[in-house]
Amino acid sequence: METADQPKGSDLSARVSTEPAGAGDPRLPAVRPQPATPVPRPSRRVWLWAVGGVLAGVAGLVLYFQPWASGPLAVAVETTALAPATRVLAVNGRIAAEHSVDVRALVGGTLADVPVAEGDSVERGDELARIDAGAQHAMVRQAVAGLDAALVAEAQARDALSRAEALGANVARSALDAAARAVQSAEQEVARTTALVDQARLQLENYTIRAPMTGTVLALNVEPGQSIDPTTLLMTIADLEQLVVETDVDEAYATQIRVDLPAVMQLTGEQTLRDGRVTRVSRRVDAATGGLAVELGFDAPVMAPVGMTVTVNIIVEGLDAAITAPRAAIQTTEAGEAVFVVVNGAAQRRPVSAIDWPAARLIVTDGLVPGDVLILDATGITDGQTVRVEAP
Repeated sequence: METADQPKGSDLSARVSTEPAGAGDPRLPAVRPQPATPVPRPSRRVWLWAVGGVLAGVAGLVLYFQPWASGPLAVAVETTALAPATRVLAVNGRIAAEHSVDVRALVGGTLADVPVAEGDSVERGDELARIDAGAQHAMVRQAVAGLDAALVAEAQARDALSRAEALGANVARSALDAAARAVQSAEQEVARTTALVDQARLQLENYTIRAPMTGTVLALNVEPGQSIDPTTLLMTIADLEQLVVETDVDEAYATQIRVDLPAVMQLTGEQTLRDGRVTRVSRRVDAATGGLAVELGFDAPVMAPVGMTVTVNIIVEGLDAAITAPRAAIQTTEAGEAVFVVVNGAAQRRPVSAIDWPAARLIVTDGLVPGDVLILDATGITDGQTVRVEAP
C-alpha cells in the first residue's frame, strides 16, 4: 500500500507492507537483491610467466651492462730502484758455554758426600763428590800385605843365594842355579804385588771425584746417599766466561753458511742488538732433522744464562746496489719466474731471475730495471689485463 507522502519513483525495495498477513489487500512481492557479478582472477600460470619475464629482463640488463667489468682492476705498485740489499738468514739459537764437561764417576757405589751445589764456582782439581770407599781400602791393605810377604820371600831367596855363592866349589852347580832362580822368582813376585798395590791405590783415588776444569757447576743431578755407576751423570761444569750461540740451519742453505760470516743477535727480553760471527760450521747434516749445526760467537763478552733463546740474523751476502721485489709480486710457473709491470694502463708479464731465499723481499738479478712500475701482488693477474694504479 502506497502512503501519501511517498515520493514517486522511489525504489521498490522501500515498499514494505506494514499490514498483517491475511489482510484484504494482497502483499507486494519481496524484492531480492541481484547477486554481484564475480571479477575474474588471473590464473597462477599467468603470475609465474609475469615474474619470469621480469627476472629475465633484469638478467639481460645485468649481462648487457656487466657492472663488475665496468672498470680496470685496481692494483698496488711500487717503482723499482737500485738500493743497498742484504741476504739474511734468520734462525733461533740458544746460549751455550763454549767449554763444558759432563762429570761421571769411574767406579760405582754409594755417594758419601757431595760438597758442591749448583751454581758454585770450582777450580780444576777441587773435590766434587766422594763415594764410600770402605771396600776399596780393604783391597789396598790386602795388596800391601801381599807385597810385604813377597818382599820377605825375596830377602830369603837372596840370603840363600848368598850362602850358596859363599860355599864356592863346595856347592853343586845345580844348587847354585836353583838359588839364583828362586831370587829371580821372588823379584817377579815383588813386582807383581807392587803393581797390585799401585792399582788398588789408583782405584781408591777414583772414589774421590775432582773437577776436571775451572768453571761453574751448571747442573747437579745427584744427592748424597744415592747409588751410582759409571753411566750416571753427576753434574755439568761449564766455563761461563766464554758463551756462544748454538743453532741449526736447514740443509737447503747449508752450502751458503761458512765460518766468519757476520751476524746480528738479540737475546730474549732485550732490545739491544749484539754483533757476532759464525765460529763453527758442522760438516755433517743431521739425517733425522735435516739440520746443520752452526755455532756463533759474540764480538763482546756477554753474561746470560745457558739455554736462553737468541734470535740470530746471519748476513749471507751484502750488495751495495740491487733491485728487490716482494715475494708476492713474483709469479712462479712451469715457464719460470715472472712479474707484472704496468705499461700504458695494462699489466705486462716480465720474466725475471730472483735468488730464492726465506725472506719477504727477494733480490732480482735479471728482468727488471730502475723505473719499472711493479705490481706488488701477482695473484690473479693476466698478461695484457687493464689495470688502474691505486693511490698510495
